[in-house]
Amino acid sequence: MLQAVDITLERGDQALFADLSCTIHAGQKVGLVGRNGAGKSSFFQLMLGQLSPDNGDISVPSGWQVSHMAQQVEATNRAAVEYVLDGHRALRKVEAQIREAEQENDPMRLATLHAAFADLDGYEARAKAAEILHGLGFTDEDLEKPFSAFSGGWRIRLNLARALMCPADLLLLDEPTNHLDLDATLWLEGWLNQFQGTLLIISHDREFLDGVTDDIIHLHLGHADTYRGKYSAVEDARAAAMSQQQAAFQRHQAEVRHWASFIERFRAKASKARQAQSRLKALDRMRAVAPAHADSPYHAAFISPRKMSNPLLSLRDLAVGYPGHRVLSGINQSLLPGARIGVLGANGAGKTTLLKCLTGALPPLEGELVRGEHSDIGYFAQHQLETLNADASPLQTLADTAPESREQWCRDYLGTWGFSGELATRPCRALSGGEKARLALALIACRGPGILILDEPTNHLDLDMREALALALQDYEGALLLVSHDRSLLKRTVDEFWLVEGGHLTPYDGDLESYAATRTGAPSRKNTRHDRRAERRATAEQRERERPLRARVKALEAEVNSLSEELKAAEARLADPEIYQAMAPGELDQTLASSGKLRKRLHDAEESWIQAAEELETLLDPQPADAGRS
Repeated sequence: MLQAVDITLERGDQALFADLSCTIHAGQKVGLVGRNGAGKSSFFQLMLGQLSPDNGDISVPSGWQVSHMAQQVEATNRAAVEYVLDGHRALRKVEAQIREAEQENDPMRLATLHAAFADLDGYEARAKAAEILHGLGFTDEDLEKPFSAFSGGWRIRLNLARALMCPADLLLLDEPTNHLDLDATLWLEGWLNQFQGTLLIISHDREFLDGVTDDIIHLHLGHADTYRGKYSAVEDARAAAMSQQQAAFQRHQAEVRHWASFIERFRAKASKARQAQSRLKALDRMRAVAPAHADSPYHAAFISPRKMSNPLLSLRDLAVGYPGHRVLSGINQSLLPGARIGVLGANGAGKTTLLKCLTGALPPLEGELVRGEHSDIGYFAQHQLETLNADASPLQTLADTAPESREQWCRDYLGTWGFSGELATRPCRALSGGEKARLALALIACRGPGILILDEPTNHLDLDMREALALALQDYEGALLLVSHDRSLLKRTVDEFWLVEGGHLTPYDGDLESYAATRTGAPSRKNTRHDRRAERRATAEQRERERPLRARVKALEAEVNSLSEELKAAEARLADPEIYQAMAPGELDQTLASSGKLRKRLHDAEESWIQAAEELETLLDPQPADAGRS
């Protein structure tokens, strides 16, 4: 077994780990989770012997073969398939010995080496390497391309393929899904479920962790807490524990009203589509586990657009692609205000090409793309992280994006995205990948676009930020187009899917489970088809009926929160004994009366909020609560 005993690891004056201990048994599949900066990658480096602890012991069985996914390597001209085969070190060693024996014309040694080659499945190795590469999204033409010809994200995929090629006793994977699309993520999940060795994986993808791991190690405050079970069960346990703590409970009270109003807002949709049912389950789960994220540093929000055209975009017989290469054709779709669309499709099917055309970065080959007058787009893609001014700070970058805003507003706004104190004034070149992604999203969010187009926004984001992003997208009132391998985010934020496949774009009537089943060969429930046009019309009409009530609920919720803060400040002031000596009798009476009025206003606002929420609930779900129960 693998053990860490009383590990202390210091970073300058800070102790990254303090008496950290954990045990991983042979054959276990363990997810390593924790916020960015908690020490997950450092823990891997300790396992690999790349770091030495300041105190304590870490041991990996001497006979174990260890494989890990490198994050960065020097570019090489090795063909992709050869680069992956290099991951099978024992096989490469035998191949070198065979060449040496052939030069020496040593038939006895050659016979022995060829037997060893066969024992290592050498004759099937190239086919296995090709299978792994295909699973991760590479084409037949890619196999012979040099490693140096691929971009950064594809090089990471090659590093992952190389790690999978190694017949390891211990496999260490650090954020393996970061540069994968959904189809490749589903393939990897299936591959790891067949892996027979010990697996230790760093990931911030809930669904992926649940699909691959059996146990969780949570790094926080320099310690490691080990939990038996899937990540969702761990989150449930942490939520239950934190709900029992008074401090966490008090921090969470403001969120309770938000959850109640938000989940009811979408409850009626459960009768309209299977993906809406999946989303409703995801929303109910979010409310259940919210206390586990009560101490999250993120409280992000996407500012809703002031005006939106209807439709925002109209695609008429649209064809997209590049000169001499048509990728998609015959597209006829409209994007309406409030639409929540997930874009599905295999790697290379044309998802990113479609998004580029919608944003205006790529002109249509044929047809029309009609934009409404109020249909500005907020577009997020990974390459935009590199366009941030390396010398500017997040504060300066935001000030340049919103020049009319005061500095204090900029600081407060950045704080909701996790850029507080010194981090807000640090040059962008010093930010991590996750911090750059948060900043890029924050810059988009502050503009209040009518359309959000997000292409894999969760890469590099930790679990708390993914949770905050899901909340922010749920409250956003514009239209959303989302490409993501994070199934949890898709389930929580989209109501319908577009499928990009075979050169066409069509509505997809199933949910994520049925889509995954078609990609993995797992059995799927029979899919009930819907009249999508009638469904969209009904949804739009329902949304218009909901709009004034939702606005009232939101305004009253804000009023309740504001009055709560005022009353809290007033009561804190009255709790100070010195105030009674410093105040004149008349002034004290006035202060007490003001506190009483605040309390009455808060009570009235809460009553109004409850009434409005009940009216909204009746509109969303006119059936009695017990209807249909036996």
